[in-house]
Amino acid sequence: MQNRLDGKIAVVTGASSGIGRSIVEHFVAEGARVVAFARNTAALQALVAASGGQVLAVSGDVTRADDLQRLVDDTMQACGGVDIVIPNAGIARVVPFENSDAEAFATQFSVNLFGAVETVRRFLPHIRQGGSVQFITTFLTQVGFPGLAIYSASKAALKSVAQTLAAELAPRGIRVNSIAPGPIGTPLWGTVGLPEDVLGTVAAGINARLMPGAFGAPQDIAATSVFLASEGAKNIFGQEIVVDGGYTIG
Repeated sequence: MQNRLDGKIAVVTGASSGIGRSIVEHFVAEGARVVAFARNTAALQALVAASGGQVLAVSGDVTRADDLQRLVDDTMQACGGVDIVIPNAGIARVVPFENSDAEAFATQFSVNLFGAVETVRRFLPHIRQGGSVQFITTFLTQVGFPGLAIYSASKAALKSVAQTLAAELAPRGIRVNSIAPGPIGTPLWGTVGLPEDVLGTVAAGINARLMPGAFGAPQDIAATSVFLASEGAKNIFGQEIVVDGGYTIG
């Protein structure tokens, strides 16, 4: 690694598995100290044990105000400020449109939109000059996929928030961007609510459309995140970087 994030303090939510975990590992390898936040305490402690003292674990839920404030307080007590905030925590559920009532919307929006935005809002007074905020959206803001209207809408709203915040926070020396993962092999894939055989059929159809012929890996997103947080991306503002194996080009 190149120590591109040497001395930086990063906060990553949804850090216990998948993309979030990989981001933590990549940031540590690049010299950052990372505050990792998630509900899975055991998985967080495994990250701490493997980090050589570079990871601080805080357990909690992004939909709970008290948990988010504790994350901020613990981070400030341990680190004094932050340079990078990545509100990665998210959920995806397949919900047919006829079942997409207010409660179904609230379930996914509470994490994917409100949890992400509130994480950044609470950390905003503590993000240092030259800081980076990265929202995690999805390639599904550009294409339609049956049953994922709520999930896609929550991420589309997040994309819009990120673009507006990029303009609002630039005068404070904070860059805001988004990363839009395509099909990525993470535990999230198995939690969308489809039977295993259906998941297999859907995956085969997706693979046929991907340029590499297979789902991407969490490391693909983590590598993009490292770049966006680094000095090499100092002139990138308000962009959504799509990392989707070519799915959205047709």
